[in-house]
Amino acid sequence: MIAAQQRSALARPGLRILATARPQKPVGPKLGSSFGRNASGISPPNVAAFTEVTTADGFKRNLDGSFDLSAAPPFSLADLRNAIPAKCWEKNTFRSFAYLALDVGIVAGLAIAAYTVNQWWAWPLYWFAQGTMFWALFVVGHDCGHQSFSNNRALNDLVGNIVHSSIMVPYHGWRISHRTHHANHGHVENDESWHPVTKKQYDSLEPMARVGRLTLPWAMFAYPFYLWKRSPGKEGSHYDPNCDLFVENEKPMIVTSNAFLIGMLGILAACTFALGVPAMFNLYFVPYWMFVVWLDVVTYLHHHGSSDANEKLPWYRGEEWSYLRGGLTTLDRDFGIFNKIHHDIGTHVIHHLFPQIPHYHLEEATEAAKKVMGPYYREPERSPGPFPTHLIAPLIRSFQNDHYVEDTGDIVFYKKAENMLAK
Repeated sequence: MIAAQQRSALARPGLRILATARPQKPVGPKLGSSFGRNASGISPPNVAAFTEVTTADGFKRNLDGSFDLSAAPPFSLADLRNAIPAKCWEKNTFRSFAYLALDVGIVAGLAIAAYTVNQWWAWPLYWFAQGTMFWALFVVGHDCGHQSFSNNRALNDLVGNIVHSSIMVPYHGWRISHRTHHANHGHVENDESWHPVTKKQYDSLEPMARVGRLTLPWAMFAYPFYLWKRSPGKEGSHYDPNCDLFVENEKPMIVTSNAFLIGMLGILAACTFALGVPAMFNLYFVPYWMFVVWLDVVTYLHHHGSSDANEKLPWYRGEEWSYLRGGLTTLDRDFGIFNKIHHDIGTHVIHHLFPQIPHYHLEEATEAAKKVMGPYYREPERSPGPFPTHLIAPLIRSFQNDHYVEDTGDIVFYKKAENMLAK
């Protein structure tokens, strides 16, 4: 069978056979298929050694014709950077403030309208809408953390502290851990958020801890707990200046963000005294948890659950990991009517590789760079309508199957635990 496949591959123009000791990958798109979301097929290894096919342009394929996207790409980070138009790197402070002003205006308008109407049927609509806008505010602060809001670091940090504290996020603590995530994404041990647990870590978790991190819906409420205690295998807190996330000169920044949070708690206490507990429960508490769900769903889907049901995304260790290879495992998503509301955060691949690009240039930058990425860019499945219901299936599928990775191996893939409640 293998010999026949080799002869077939050799008969195709522009291909050459390379003998490599790499794991077998699953059946995926065939030779001649377009570069799209189905051009990815990767699954966990099941054979120790395997012969690959490399096209003349350097993209590696398995003998069945599917692309091996766990292999090193034939292009560099500099190639992608050079493909992106110069204007995409330009930051416009006025434009950034305009987006922020619009978000703040909508948040205020929603709160005033809901408090004025104060009807049982209006509150659920308000909770969803305001939670969505809290998420939009988070993205503005997120851009401040990446210094893409403006060219002024002090201004970025001031706006970031104000915006993030308004939704009870420690700006500097999160900014630094998020920087760690970007710098190490795709690395099993060094990544910071939504990284896989190893088999050893999985076995050491209490059953309820597994349920909380690895099952729906509980994992979609994880963010505040991550801020407080980080992820399994990590120590410390985003609120603790002495956490190993932070170096010595960053400790005062953590104290500063904590002070902003204390100020926000004072504002919330004053509003509760003036308006009453039921009003603040509806106006702030429930929308806050809706924002948490938005954040966890979106960030999880950035890094898990390919729209191609046959694909498993690779995770790396050792010499196999690189900043580029880790970033290329991220996913763009189409969130329907919410794309612009949450500032194109679903356009994630180029953002992950070049976080200094402002959100309003990400689509143009992606269009330019994906010509270089070829099959390494997984074209996002389009939303079937205003609401991105198409993302429910990959979210559920990932939580059903992506539970841990092996303790060893430089290229690993998620595996499924058969009984999550077993100790």
